[in-house]
Amino acid sequence: RRLPGVVAVLAAADLPLSPIEPEFAGDEYHGAGWPPLAGERVRFVGDPVAVVAASDRYLAEDAVELLEVAYDPLPVVASVEEARRPDAVLVHDTVPGNVYFRRDHVHGDVDGIFATAALVVGGTFRHQRLAGAPLEGRGIVAQWDSTGRLTVWASTQVPHLMRTGLARFLGVPEAAVRVIAPDVGGGFGPKMHLYPEDLVACAVARRLGRPAKWIEDRRENLLAMTQAREQVIEAQVAVDRDGRLLALRAHIACDSGAYSVYPLTAVLEPMGTAQIMPGPYRLPAYAYSTMAVATHKAPVGAYRGVGMTVGVFVMERLVDKVAATTGIDPAEVRRRNFIRPEEFPYAASTGLVYDSGRIGDTLAAGLAAFDYEEIRHEQARLRAAGRIVGVGLSAFVEYTGMGSETFLRRGMREVRGDDSAAVKVDGSGGVRAYVSTPSQGQGHETVFAQLVGETLGLSPEDVEVVPVDTASVPVGTGTFASRAMIAGGGALLQAAAGVRSKALQIAAHLLEAPAPDIEIAAGRFCVRGSPGRGVTWAEVARVAYLPGSGLPAGAEPGLEASVTYDPPPAVFSNGVHAAMVEVDRETGQVTVRRYAIAEDCGPLINPRIVDGQIHGGLAQGFGEALLEQVVYDAEGQPLTTTFIDYLLPTAKEMPPVTIVHLETPSPLTTGGFKGMGESATIGAPACLANAVSDALGDAIDELPITPERVLVCLRSMRAVSERP
Repeated sequence: RRLPGVVAVLAAADLPLSPIEPEFAGDEYHGAGWPPLAGERVRFVGDPVAVVAASDRYLAEDAVELLEVAYDPLPVVASVEEARRPDAVLVHDTVPGNVYFRRDHVHGDVDGIFATAALVVGGTFRHQRLAGAPLEGRGIVAQWDSTGRLTVWASTQVPHLMRTGLARFLGVPEAAVRVIAPDVGGGFGPKMHLYPEDLVACAVARRLGRPAKWIEDRRENLLAMTQAREQVIEAQVAVDRDGRLLALRAHIACDSGAYSVYPLTAVLEPMGTAQIMPGPYRLPAYAYSTMAVATHKAPVGAYRGVGMTVGVFVMERLVDKVAATTGIDPAEVRRRNFIRPEEFPYAASTGLVYDSGRIGDTLAAGLAAFDYEEIRHEQARLRAAGRIVGVGLSAFVEYTGMGSETFLRRGMREVRGDDSAAVKVDGSGGVRAYVSTPSQGQGHETVFAQLVGETLGLSPEDVEVVPVDTASVPVGTGTFASRAMIAGGGALLQAAAGVRSKALQIAAHLLEAPAPDIEIAAGRFCVRGSPGRGVTWAEVARVAYLPGSGLPAGAEPGLEASVTYDPPPAVFSNGVHAAMVEVDRETGQVTVRRYAIAEDCGPLINPRIVDGQIHGGLAQGFGEALLEQVVYDAEGQPLTTTFIDYLLPTAKEMPPVTIVHLETPSPLTTGGFKGMGESATIGAPACLANAVSDALGDAIDELPITPERVLVCLRSMRAVSERP
């Protein structure tokens, strides 16, 4: 405290704050609060224990180095297996058996089918722990005014949910909190959670009576931001002699870390895996048990493809095991088991209802783009030359744009599910769009301007998309789970249509023509067949806002519309990935030689942006399959706290990718929109695992596929080949 420039050094006793504890509806859930500053017990390396406020960051960093914290070591559970032992120490006294959540589900005669099936294949599948690792970390600036109102500038995906959480856990009315989301940077899911640092920054600003800013550094990011995945799944599938899937059963355990996070809880990852696992296949019977387990690691939360990536990895490995066991080509096994177009809407054995799709056509398009038959011939030629080459496929469905019904059914009380938009034309004809789904680099400003411009007969350049500010943007849920175009875009399209309708009435009145005869193009309203007779948006807006200027009888002044849109429970995109890989027999290095993707995500508003999302998601999927892993030792100490240890993919690892699109609209959403922001990440790990398994002739049922793991398989291959 005596260091010049240090304003305050505060611990839990100095900042009495409520723990962050999300609500969940269901007896199978046991939660526990996350203290903004740990008091008597620290539950993972990264749990904040004190805060230093200084006049600049450098002084604060120097002061932190002078702090001394006395720790008494406590017993540690650093894995699901340890946490589930009968004598295991409890991470929280309120979480019996270290299980935050467990759910069991049975659909159909699973046991009977397995008992009589011609063939059963299965395995134990392990998916590693990941870090979201956005290049732009978390950040928050908090400022209180003299009336007790709080303004926050935050790197958040969910401004309105953040406002609700800050108000609750700071103990102030929600109306007294304003959240502004300027340039967020990368998000990928972790930035939709409320963190201790968010509350602490606000509390420090209130205590000191001056603004407070906290910006996350990389070490903090890899220690304390929510992490992802880490599951162990035991799964089996029963099939007939023709390779047709009959039943599936799975036991899923997710290492959910030290806390159940706000707003989605620890339920999100293991429940998502269980519900998506049947994928695009007709599976009449399915049983699962799924659980979220507490350990002394960083909490697990949302990350691109949450739940789905693991579920697809397991299911697609099972399908390839069926192909290997029956001798049927992997593409043919998939084709035989796909849901047929005439079966949509399709009620899956999970309870989910798939709205639409042409999955067989997606497979055909993907195989054609990949040149599957020729690649198989090339593989044979390369193998004959002594090279280790494999080909892999993956097929999947992606649930996108979930509405309130889904979150209510899941028990996630903190998440609304709807989103809002407003379109306002000012008195000079300027157009502004306000949407409750902020962008993290997905190109929302471009696509939303396109939607409004096309509806209003304007160029996208004529539309200003305003950054999300809870003081001016209608309330909504936010950007995650491939929902921005469905929920935010759907609301925006409806709001723009409302403005268009009113503007047509005014233009028709001014032009003395019926409204159905008025056309809008290039910013002008014209009478159909008489392009010379027209008025501009500025002229229409002037009438809308100026009393006595010719507003039609009964029309209200102004030219704006606001819409709240609650999308359907979910709409489903689908995709197929195909890869050719080569394995270096000396180093175990996996190189991707060829890659193709077929994607059906409904109407494409901006194909270039869609392809950009696919390329970015694919890079994350490659990292997940081949490189990335958060590692803890047996004492719960993290070993991957820099980018030297936690390996991210670079451009060097990315091959050329062929992308083809189908456009099957959803019959349920405004505009027929579907989401696709997570699809490439979802499909890539399974595809690469199948390709490497094909190359090695050995099952790759654990990620990541590191050179060390590959070398173990290669040594096993050599041992088999050298037997007399």
